[in-house]
Amino acid sequence: MRKIRDIMTSDVETCTLLDNVFEVAVKMKEWNVGSIPIVDEDKLVGMITDRDIVIRGIAEKHPPSSKVESVMSDHLVTATPDMSTKEATKLMADHQIRRLPVVEGEKLVGIVALGDFAVNEMTDEQAQNALSEISEPGNHMQ
Repeated sequence: MRKIRDIMTSDVETCTLLDNVFEVAVKMKEWNVGSIPIVDEDKLVGMITDRDIVIRGIAEKHPPSSKVESVMSDHLVTATPDMSTKEATKLMADHQIRRLPVVEGEKLVGIVALGDFAVNEMTDEQAQNALSEISEPGNHMQ
């Protein structure tokens, strides 16, 4: 069985608690990504998605200069590098998430996205199953 370390991206762009929402949005544009892990030193402390910026930032009338803590998710679901791809896709489906930070202890070591499973023949079926559960009507991301 394949492990997360086999398909994860280990060169992950991050932001810190010192960045504001505007800076995160600019980095998302520059890096062409929809989510950015927030770290304090090497410790993963949160994630910000483009959806978080819209729902928790703009829709709640927070200025772009707001601290990342005001919009980031800090209740995180994570994987470990040695977790099986099957376990990871089940986590993603159960928690309605498309991106899973990979940690060793509290240190961010990578990220795996639903697309990483889809481009890998051995995990493509797992990705299809997870996507169907994530996208199921009535299942709303938070």
